[in-house]
Amino acid sequence: MIPRYAHPAAAAIWSDEARWAAALRVELAVLEAQAARGDVPATAAAAIRSRARIDLARIEALEATLDHDLLAFVTAVAESVGDEGRYLHFGLTSSDVVDTALALQLRAAGDLILASFDRLIATIVRRAREERDTPMIGRTHNVHAEPMTFGAKLAGWAFEADRDRRRLAAAFDDASTGKISGPVGTYSQIDPAIEASALAALGLHADPVSTQIVQRDRHAALVAAIAVAGGSLERFATEIRNLQHTEIDELREPFRTGQAGSSAMPQKRNPIKSERVSGMARLLRGYSVAAMENQALWHERDISHSSVERVILPDATTLLHFMAESLCGIIDGMEVRRASMLRNLRGGLGLHAASRLLLALVEAGVQREIAHAAVQRAATIARDGDQPLREIAAADAEIGGRIGAAAIDAACSETAALEHCGLLVDRLSALDAQ
Repeated sequence: MIPRYAHPAAAAIWSDEARWAAALRVELAVLEAQAARGDVPATAAAAIRSRARIDLARIEALEATLDHDLLAFVTAVAESVGDEGRYLHFGLTSSDVVDTALALQLRAAGDLILASFDRLIATIVRRAREERDTPMIGRTHNVHAEPMTFGAKLAGWAFEADRDRRRLAAAFDDASTGKISGPVGTYSQIDPAIEASALAALGLHADPVSTQIVQRDRHAALVAAIAVAGGSLERFATEIRNLQHTEIDELREPFRTGQAGSSAMPQKRNPIKSERVSGMARLLRGYSVAAMENQALWHERDISHSSVERVILPDATTLLHFMAESLCGIIDGMEVRRASMLRNLRGGLGLHAASRLLLALVEAGVQREIAHAAVQRAATIARDGDQPLREIAAADAEIGGRIGAAAIDAACSETAALEHCGLLVDRLSALDAQ
């Protein structure tokens, strides 16, 4: 991932230093288990543990000749140890180390992402409670529908982000799976007890039947969960962008002192951070397709997945972390334009009362089809004539003549329409318990 979209903590997980440090952790965990069983001399394991060094330049130089990065790593580390280095990688195949080290990196990335989602959820919950009773118009098909509260809208975001977090936690846990089972996964050169001991020491799950690699359904499910989470973040960001329309102006992204919106138009205040989140979600969906393509490998393994994963796994995890952190900042600092929300709600001519007028007519004994046609006709007259629906309904014989002024007033009341919105925010207490 380019540095522009990578927080240092996320980038560090996928650096060459971190990759080979994870590989060395795997090698040392296996050596400890082998030494405990007497499969390798304890003195050799101790020597490797104390002397093993990672020399990135030497690994690179060896790979230039060997064209095999894991073998270059093993050779370089063995050189740093001396004669006892011959016991490094004893009974292992490359994928034992590569896949298990990858599981360590994915677990670290998962910890970082889940912590970001914790902060994001907490921020959304806080803002939802702040805006618990802030009225606004709800929109469907980009058109005014019924009144709601901004707190209720944010409460829905919080629960969705929590579902994403739970999906991610399960997927990262499943991807935290290693294998130490040798060529084609049959333990022909290493005892199964070594795998159990080494993976337990590393805190990883053991693949029950790994072939020569950990099967890529786990990784496909992880990237799919990342893409779904990215889609949620995009949904939130898209709503912020929409509500920042000049004609709506109900939300504004944070805009710091000295920030510029346009090189040509000094007045511009653009929702660029939300737009960035939306763009990144497109990448995540593409990565999920590539991850699924990686599932169908030939026989017990091939290497077609490797080149793909070197791009998509660092990028997908780093991007999702960046998106969550960015959106957390946007929601934390966004300007809620309550006066604009109320203005837009009141500017809708009270058309949001149409559904309640319909119910009032039905309760008064009018057939639903007749009531629907009457209210629709009144709403059309109100809209086309730029008149309040309340006035049109009161003057309409089929509406005012059947239910009267008091029932019309009750149907047109914004307060009545918002009666249960607070309940939706109050349900956030379920997330507090978690």
